[in-house]
Amino acid sequence: MMKCNKCPKPATLHITEIISEEQIEELHLCEECAHKYLYEPQAKPTSPKGGGIPHTEDAEESPAMNRECPLCGIKFLDFRNQGRLGCPHDYQEFHDELIRLLENIHGETRHCGKVPKRLPQNKQKQSELVQLRKQLLHAINKEAYEEAARLRDRIRQVEES
Repeated sequence: MMKCNKCPKPATLHITEIISEEQIEELHLCEECAHKYLYEPQAKPTSPKGGGIPHTEDAEESPAMNRECPLCGIKFLDFRNQGRLGCPHDYQEFHDELIRLLENIHGETRHCGKVPKRLPQNKQKQSELVQLRKQLLHAINKEAYEEAARLRDRIRQVEES
């Protein structure tokens, strides 16, 4: 479920504004923010993340949208328009933009859904252990020792099962 561009609530209204042939703006709004956007002209933003501040963020987003992959030459703007990346290197090149996009679309940046039943149990266990160990290292680096102890115990539990 997508999040509202203005607040953390789930988006229920999706608006696509066509500004020109090359430029479109997508707005994802909750019920309240959509009402403000549609019926209160002074609150109507000029950009999906502008929050009523005209064109300041467009100028900041422009370099990110025009940045291109040194290997295949695709620009992030081209990806946004086509929905396809040009090469495997693009995932690293546009990492920050992709993370924000995934968070907006799915509300998460990692898979938290179902796993195919035909996936062997030991593969599931290995995948979970890899994730838990990454989280443990992150917790240790943040000096969140209570969280690290909880993760350590969970790792032991998964290894023993």
